Amino acid sequence: MLAAALRHRYGALAVLIVIIALVPLIAPSAFHLRVAALVWVFALAALGLTILTGFAGQISLGHAGFLGLGAYGAAIGPAHLGLHPLLALLLSAAFAGLVAWLVGRPILRLKGYALAIATLGFGLILSLLFNNEGDLTGGPDGMAVKAPTLFGWRIAGAATWYWLTAGALLLGAWIALNLRSSPAGRALRALHDSETAAAGTGIDVAGRKLAAFVISAVYAAVAGGLLAGMNGLVTPDAAGFLQSIELVAMVIIGGLGSVLGAVVGAALLVVLPQALTAFQEYEQAVLGLLIMGFMIALPAGIVPALHRLLLERLR
Repeated sequence: MLAAALRHRYGALAVLIVIIALVPLIAPSAFHLRVAALVWVFALAALGLTILTGFAGQISLGHAGFLGLGAYGAAIGPAHLGLHPLLALLLSAAFAGLVAWLVGRPILRLKGYALAIATLGFGLILSLLFNNEGDLTGGPDGMAVKAPTLFGWRIAGAATWYWLTAGALLLGAWIALNLRSSPAGRALRALHDSETAAAGTGIDVAGRKLAAFVISAVYAAVAGGLLAGMNGLVTPDAAGFLQSIELVAMVIIGGLGSVLGAVVGAALLVVLPQALTAFQEYEQAVLGLLIMGFMIALPAGIVPALHRLLLERLR
């Protein structure tokens, strides 16, 4: 059993490493590397939601709010507080975790649809704040983000951001895979199956749910800070409702509870719109039809379905 868990953990990480190493070899231009970097950023945010929704079974429809906190923290820290951009990113991630802890204590007492609506309200509040606090955030037009530096070296260029975001994703995936296999991860998965049964075995249900919420918020905030630094600009759209829905879609399409599924779901929703630009005004309709087709054909998600198919072929 231990050997199987280790194979699953390091096998998924090895697949991800191979994919990251191969992309620069087949990417024909800096534009494609930038798109790949966007995939890694959103995959990191989706990984956080995988921990919350896929492991612990708690839904969040306002998770882009934490993405926005990380993005605006990376912008506001250097612009208004004179912080180093990388320090601003770390502090904004810590601040997002604190906000998640404060907000999660009351709203995680809710379940099901009530929890979904409560998290939706939280996300909408943050989006409104980013829109309306023009002196601090630049309002609807957003604000510029100072390019980060490391030991005097300016972090810039598609290739640099590709490897930086890939490294962040690998670290996030390694943490998520180890968490899944740990006693804490097994407790979270017990919550997913039945909170009542989990409480009966002595699991601190409220504490575990809150921990998953905080961890997922930190993931999203780090992804937001990386996104802001890479774009050089942050707008309230980063924390918008549609962004939250896209994050949930990434997790579900790729495979609920699957670390690789979060990456596949992010790749699908980032790359497909780029590939569908030829359809012009019908782009969104075609994208919607494709997503519907994926969910009808593979209701468990892409990665679990492919894994099941592979196991059947090997028998």
